[in-house]
Amino acid sequence: MENKFRNKILKLALPITAQQFMLALVSACDAFMLGGLNQNSLSAVSLASQITFVFNLILTALTIGENMFVAQYYGKKDFDGLRTSAGLVLKYVVAVSGFFFIATLFVPETLMRLFTNDIILIDYGVKYLKLIGLSYVFSGILQVLQGILKNCGYVGKCTMISTIVVCVNIALNAILIYGYFGFPRMEIAGAALATVIANGIGLVITIYILHLKKELWVGISDIKKRKINITTKFWKHVYPVLLNELVWGGGFTMYSVILGHLGSDAVAANSIANITKNLLICVCTGFGYGGSIIVGNLLGEGNLFEARKSGNTLCKIAVFSGILTGGMILLLTPVILHFTNLTDIAGGYLKYMLFMSSYYVIGKSINSMTIGGIFPAGGDTKFGLKCDMVTMWCFAVPLGCIVAFVLKLPVLMVYFVLNLDELVKLPAVFKHYRQYKWVKNLTETEN
Repeated sequence: MENKFRNKILKLALPITAQQFMLALVSACDAFMLGGLNQNSLSAVSLASQITFVFNLILTALTIGENMFVAQYYGKKDFDGLRTSAGLVLKYVVAVSGFFFIATLFVPETLMRLFTNDIILIDYGVKYLKLIGLSYVFSGILQVLQGILKNCGYVGKCTMISTIVVCVNIALNAILIYGYFGFPRMEIAGAALATVIANGIGLVITIYILHLKKELWVGISDIKKRKINITTKFWKHVYPVLLNELVWGGGFTMYSVILGHLGSDAVAANSIANITKNLLICVCTGFGYGGSIIVGNLLGEGNLFEARKSGNTLCKIAVFSGILTGGMILLLTPVILHFTNLTDIAGGYLKYMLFMSSYYVIGKSINSMTIGGIFPAGGDTKFGLKCDMVTMWCFAVPLGCIVAFVLKLPVLMVYFVLNLDELVKLPAVFKHYRQYKWVKNLTETEN
């Protein structure tokens, strides 16, 4: 049984890890290529990308809800319920992505002023936001459709699509940012346009593949369906996830706001540190996503004992992958410092930010597996909201503001405080896990 489980989690987690890594690689290449222009370009796009980050928070909440139901309906082989729940999510995602598209198109300067008061950074960021908005529509629909494929066992196809998207994005980045092969040199605007085109291509391929799977294809009739019981169940379990994502993401965005007012050096160093974390933590999020699918399928089948047993194994994997990721950050620190084009001050910040990131990712790995994977698989979504409300908004954000703007302590002390949130929540996470409130079949009729 252990070997069977190990093979299953690897079969799911490795392609998802590869997919997440490649998506993070786009941000890394953006930073590398824009950093080659100047530090202001790197800093501006880092701040402008916080709008994308907020969009992705809402998208993540909705797709977590999709995953809960699609995984369990697939385990139950109820394809009508699967398509109806996916169609419901698709409606919401189109509405949200349309809103962000309009906002970035018409009020980009207002959005940039939320994160910095530096006129140069605002000017650069506006150029980026005016073009990037359309990618929200493409990527939103893309994530919903790929969620269906992943939860129904087609993770390899999603990885293949992501590979194409990343390769196109990186190639177009180089061509459009620097103006190769006769194309105009667009610099920051080129990075945004490359993302739009790549996501558009990924969406077309995904639609084609999903259309071939007739039982999984979400048509207009599925989108128009109104099943009150599914809608009610969906929002019962998703609204805490949505609030949780907004609470967590709002707190994380506040970290960028705090650092954004401490100068371009702090912003640039934080940008590289975040990109490094995002690249390497893909191992943790990949296992978290794969674990969520396994637990969700088992719960949908009604196999509650095996779901609980699988959860225990997944937690051990999370600890190991977190330690492994932290070690990789430490090993790669000299290489990253050598190849980044930063000022001496920013380089000094980055060295110690990477050290702090090495232990941060251990807590992040455990929390991604539990709060982001195992708990939502069984509809246990309220705990994460309470946890982030306390650790971020009652601890990290106010303390970070005090350290930065009242006590005016050094940048690295501010960064240290802002990276404590994932660690201080661990005792509560372990205690809640042992209560097993997440061991629940969501597809059963509720009395």
